[in-house]
Amino acid sequence: MNQAENRLPETLPALRDVIKAHGLDAKKALGQHFLLDPSIVARIAALGGDLRGRHVVEIGPGPGGLTRALLATPVEDVYAVEIDQRAWPLLDELAAYFPQRLHIVQKDAMALDTATLCPAPRQIIANLPYNVGTPLLIGWLRQAASWERMTLMFQAEVAERICASPDTSAYGRLAVLAQWCAECSLLLRVPAGAFSPPPKVESAVVGLKPYAEQPSPALFRTMEHVTGLAFGQRRKMLRASLKPIGGEALLNEADIAPTRRAETLSVAEFARLAELVMNRG
Repeated sequence: MNQAENRLPETLPALRDVIKAHGLDAKKALGQHFLLDPSIVARIAALGGDLRGRHVVEIGPGPGGLTRALLATPVEDVYAVEIDQRAWPLLDELAAYFPQRLHIVQKDAMALDTATLCPAPRQIIANLPYNVGTPLLIGWLRQAASWERMTLMFQAEVAERICASPDTSAYGRLAVLAQWCAECSLLLRVPAGAFSPPPKVESAVVGLKPYAEQPSPALFRTMEHVTGLAFGQRRKMLRASLKPIGGEALLNEADIAPTRRAETLSVAEFARLAELVMNRG
């Protein structure tokens, strides 16, 4: 794809004009905050790296601001997953300009096996709806081997939790699961004023690059269970919070002091615990 093909068509109407023509406003119940600033969506698209030959899944495109930025790159094609029926006509109009490169998926991302939408190499690049961002991420981590990279916008607090280090207040179950499966980096902070309507909090983009070796589905489920117990009662010592799966005996076998608390354990120590629990059956 040459550079000329990367430019958006000159006949493509302005995004704000399209939104006004369709009377599309962000819906609080869907966790929507439309990102319309062209410079910011271009920066987010660029964070995915060289998209030449890549198939990109976007969740919750809304009016298509980030979608346009993605289509302005050498990306092979974009699969835009949108549950909001009000946005479908607007997105269909955009797809008419890119009949081979933009595919509108009129489904709920929470009920979708996203990796089946397109062939590899595949990425996810999305401004995620606030109310489903965390469960979507955990679902994608379960199949992390399917993704070359994930470039995802969350509320800043959630982004910080994903990238948090041990012995910090933000460190918890989400950090362990994410950092166990991928190299995680906080790439960009986005002020509330960049959105319409502006949310009450700032947002941030996290980059996740899955490791070549991934845990088996059974081991991932075990890790979810272990971290759920450990951080479910994070003020307790691990010998108490992990009592249902072996408590002090398990911790001694893993060479972890039973008096420690969950937030002090490294990702590697949690991995050791999960492997022991799974091997015990």
